[in-house]
Amino acid sequence: MKQTMLMNQKLFVHVNGGIRLPITVQGASTRVLSLSSSDMKATRQSQQENDGTSRSQQLSSVAGGIVALGKFDALHIGHRELAIQAAKAGTPFLLSFTGMAEVLGWEPRAPVVAKCDRERVLSSWSAWCGELTPTELEVEFSKVRNLTPRQFVEKLSKELGVRGVVAGKNYRFGYRAAGDASELSRLCEEYGIEAYIINPVMDQKQSILNREFTDSKERGQVSSTRVRYALSEGDMKYVSELLGRHHRLILMLNDDQSFASKKNTTSFPRSCLLNLPPKEGVYENCSIVYGKENVVPCRVVVDTDNIRLELVEIDCIDIPSGDSPYLNIEFGA
Repeated sequence: MKQTMLMNQKLFVHVNGGIRLPITVQGASTRVLSLSSSDMKATRQSQQENDGTSRSQQLSSVAGGIVALGKFDALHIGHRELAIQAAKAGTPFLLSFTGMAEVLGWEPRAPVVAKCDRERVLSSWSAWCGELTPTELEVEFSKVRNLTPRQFVEKLSKELGVRGVVAGKNYRFGYRAAGDASELSRLCEEYGIEAYIINPVMDQKQSILNREFTDSKERGQVSSTRVRYALSEGDMKYVSELLGRHHRLILMLNDDQSFASKKNTTSFPRSCLLNLPPKEGVYENCSIVYGKENVVPCRVVVDTDNIRLELVEIDCIDIPSGDSPYLNIEFGA
């Protein structure tokens, strides 16, 4: 470790394999916060690999559980409400479909929540779910796409062995969305599955957004579409209201990428991003988040090619070599 004391009592520290951020404290003294590579990981789950749980283990774990049904892209407050109801009835699960974009020919787009950050978000929901953390169960969309509503419910009953399901009042399912919430209730009763149909969580900004959405499915409820719209407008207060938390941007730092650092500013290419950033602009009241409760204040500048961090009360940031850690950036309202 090499330390150099500057004339203005600010400290620059470089440690291979980690980041050390010097923070200026009132008075002459300076203290140093250390970010190890493990601190910077968003969750124990990597972006490329799951925790090693096999598909058969996943299927057996959901047996007897209560499964929330929906498209859980943004993990917003509407999704959280489904999980809350599931937790009231039993062990909560979220049923997510993988590979939808490829099967349906959709244009690839960045997720609202980075895959490696979903476990953290779901863990935070335990406070609303009776200290139970919902588990995400992934099913390949190609395996269920052509199922009729009856076949889908039969799969939930016989293959997954679920005890109950939770869905929103506007939920559609089955091939070409042929089934609605009423049919879901009817089929579940037939197969001996409990069905809980709940009202959607409504967006409070109806007057602003009703004119922005013409989709027939859009009935004013909180949705991932609305979260994406708010991000595209750079309205981080609105994003936080929809998510029930601050938006967290995850960057993956690779050795083969170059980062421009100057004084208290570091720029990262957009290719580092693992999820959706807000529109181009300057964002105050942001933080670098590491460990469980540690934050480093920063300003974030989003432009066409880069994400620039302007550190507040900090003199410099040094990027680690060797490892590929995640950098977590949280946007305040």
